[in-house]
Amino acid sequence: MRINPIYWQEARVRSRSFRLPLIIFLCNTILSLAALLNMYSMVTQAKATAEIQYASFLNLYILVACIEFVMILLIVPALTAGSISGERERQTLNLLLTTRMTPMDIVIGKLMTGLSTMILLIVSSFPILALVFIYGGVTVKDIVLLLLSFISTAVLSGSIGICCSSMFRKTTIATVASYCAMAILVLGTAAVVRFSGSSGFSYLAWLLLLNPGVPFGAAMGEQLGNVRRISILQTWTGSSLQRLTAGDWLLLGIIVQLLLAGACLWAAVNQVNPRRKRRWKY
Repeated sequence: MRINPIYWQEARVRSRSFRLPLIIFLCNTILSLAALLNMYSMVTQAKATAEIQYASFLNLYILVACIEFVMILLIVPALTAGSISGERERQTLNLLLTTRMTPMDIVIGKLMTGLSTMILLIVSSFPILALVFIYGGVTVKDIVLLLLSFISTAVLSGSIGICCSSMFRKTTIATVASYCAMAILVLGTAAVVRFSGSSGFSYLAWLLLLNPGVPFGAAMGEQLGNVRRISILQTWTGSSLQRLTAGDWLLLGIIVQLLLAGACLWAAVNQVNPRRKRRWKY
């Protein structure tokens, strides 16, 4: 099996640096503190009322999962936004293009480097999520569905970061553009659907399939007994859309976001390709 040389080189460099274990330590520290504080509040409430509400233990799982989802949205663009633009700033991109590697190899290698770091963070945080197994209510299947939503979000965020990094020459501009694009997908689509729902434009609810929060919310909704339906989506969308999707927002959201990620990677490859005449000059 041929290993991408970009990924192989940068993976060795990152594994030897102090940055990777520091990121893992800080992220897991934040998740652990949130989990321990949540458990402490539940134990304190049980001591005060002499009543144990096992349903409240799911709040621990929901809290940690939400924090990890937000961290993915914030960390992945930062890891990938400077991949191509950083090569341009160091004037090493032309050297990479003179090798046997194709523009696709360069883009995929950069994406794999960022995703490997994020997947390592996700896997390392699973023992914290598994704390809820002590009290029950969440199965291994639920963890797998949550993992799929995390991976699709990481792939989409990383692809957008790579695309912005290939379009802009400066890493700072590429990073800002990546976060703006993620804000449009997460907050913009939700705002458009929310404020147009009362006007009867139910077809705009399809924009929610571009929102990374929809697969995550659908996975959490199924684990909470909502059968892959989110109550807020039922309020915002029309009955026709609900019949078409059958409430299966998790699968549809992952498919659409992977297609969008593929389009971003295709645009990044075209920007890196030296035979392309028109490029962004910013």
